[in-house]
Amino acid sequence: MSNSYIFSSESVGEGHPDKVADTISDAVLDACLAQDKFSRVACETYVKSNIAIVGGEITTKAKLDYVQIVRDAVREIGYINDDDVFHADKIFVQNILTAQSPDIAQGVDAKKVKGKKTAEQGAGDQGIMFGYASDETPELMPAPIMYAHRLGRELTRIRKAGKAAKWLRPDAKSQVSVEYVNGKPTRITNVVISTQHAADAEHAEIEKFCIEKVIKAVLPKGMLTKDTEYLINPTGKFVVGGPQGDTGLTGRKIIVDTYGGMGRHGGGAFSGKDPSKVDRSAAYMGRWVAKNVVAAGFAAKCEVQFAYAIGHPQPVSVHIDTFGTGRIPDDAILKAVLKVFSFKPADIVKQLNLLRPIYSKTTNYGHFGKSDKDLTWEATDKVAALKKASGK
Repeated sequence: MSNSYIFSSESVGEGHPDKVADTISDAVLDACLAQDKFSRVACETYVKSNIAIVGGEITTKAKLDYVQIVRDAVREIGYINDDDVFHADKIFVQNILTAQSPDIAQGVDAKKVKGKKTAEQGAGDQGIMFGYASDETPELMPAPIMYAHRLGRELTRIRKAGKAAKWLRPDAKSQVSVEYVNGKPTRITNVVISTQHAADAEHAEIEKFCIEKVIKAVLPKGMLTKDTEYLINPTGKFVVGGPQGDTGLTGRKIIVDTYGGMGRHGGGAFSGKDPSKVDRSAAYMGRWVAKNVVAAGFAAKCEVQFAYAIGHPQPVSVHIDTFGTGRIPDDAILKAVLKVFSFKPADIVKQLNLLRPIYSKTTNYGHFGKSDKDLTWEATDKVAALKKASGK
């Protein structure tokens, strides 16, 4: 990639159909973990029109009313308006959850069984995972995705406060384009917001509100210029939205959930999966490692990639790439990382304290870059250990 370019990232609001599905799946996961921290959960949700279907595999001692969990999640999102086809109290909920396959369980559980090579907890699946960090923002995240998340979060804050812009509805999308010069973000060239609204709202009012009360309120003033282009509800109308207007599925917003297209992605989704699934826990581990590498001053950017085989406790590979920004060699960073961090699935769960009902906090506006202390993978608590391990 050239050192001068324009890079765009998008975010979606809580009422986007795919995020409705993610929210329900993570609500089910948290409900299971609240009663039984050793629950095994792989919950998938499908939403369309006035229907929500929850399926997948769950093994838990928890006693739950899944229909009520779904309704409560939808209510929290804000689908409670009289004209909502997809309404918290009126949707039809179908539960087709079953127990986890015993063939998977025997490979993942921490016990010795015939044919299994180790008694340690193994990975819940094969796969490749990536973690990423960049010094572009205080959160050590890429600027375009963080700015896009800010817009969506502010729209939701205003909507739920209920005092202004009462025409706002839950479904929304945002997109921010940032110009990079010599590899550094310098200005925002374009901002797109599409927000669902009540039928009687005028486009001019929506446009003025989004520019003045949302965009200029939350994006860095020094990044907005006289040439920044604003595209607000570009089609002119966005009344029919959410599951009424489009189908929603768990796990379809993996780039929104991670780094907005910066770095690479292993392809595994997060929501609805307990931390024995390395799609989720190892991606959090990767973020923790990469963020500490950048926070330690070893590089301006860092990507870590590692891979697992199902049922096997050790990663089959670990790789570090600093994209030429490293202040010490990448192989020296990797050696320090392997001294400080353990990539075994059971150790990841323990190090990051993942057997807690914390996952609804991750669902919307990215799983990374938040300051919540419950999201332990955002801590930069291994900086000193990395410096010591590297000898720098």
